[in-house]
Amino acid sequence: MSAETTITVEATGETVGEAKWAALRELEQRVPGLDRESVQFQVVSEGERGLLGVGFTPAHVIASAEAAAPQSIDEPTAELEAGDEARAAREIVERIASGIGADVAISTRAHEAGVTVNCSGADVALFIGKHGQTIDAIQYLANAITRAEGGDHEVIVDAAGYRARRTATLENLARRTAQRASATGRRVALEPMTPVERKIVHEALKDDPEVETASEGSEPNRFVVVFPRAVAT
Repeated sequence: MSAETTITVEATGETVGEAKWAALRELEQRVPGLDRESVQFQVVSEGERGLLGVGFTPAHVIASAEAAAPQSIDEPTAELEAGDEARAAREIVERIASGIGADVAISTRAHEAGVTVNCSGADVALFIGKHGQTIDAIQYLANAITRAEGGDHEVIVDAAGYRARRTATLENLARRTAQRASATGRRVALEPMTPVERKIVHEALKDDPEVETASEGSEPNRFVVVFPRAVAT
């Protein structure tokens, strides 16, 4: 009989309804066959609009749902690791995790875009690091080693669904920032981000007819700036 575990996510939006929708979308990515009626919400903040509609504090919710517990890490995972690329990616991430002292269980999945390495366990927070800096550095290093060893595929490093959660958060942030830049006619600078995160923001707004984006500053404090198209020069 399979056990169950509680999956909890946080999301923001211009309204409580939008925040709940974002949370549901993320839960559906993490919990196959999610029963929306079973999801429990906690409203942390209902949000607040700024003076004359300019600027606002986003609504913030926490959503939780029950999901079947993941397969035991002792069970065979060979069906997920077909091919030398997956095995090599796993070995690289295992070496890096050991080097930083992170006790994580590792599985891999080969797909058309490359190999995804998924990590879980007691030290997953250490593996991800503050604002995802550690996991992004691990992914960069894993790809650099792969290239040095003659591989031409991409290695994606994930942990406890971090990539999907962070992508959803950054896409929401990008849309809100675009609305703010368009409404005020001024450029808006975001907080410093890793190259992986900056790419998500750029991709989210690349087809927006009202704004453009650019990266400014020097690593590790490089950040994205969103410009109204009328003043972006």
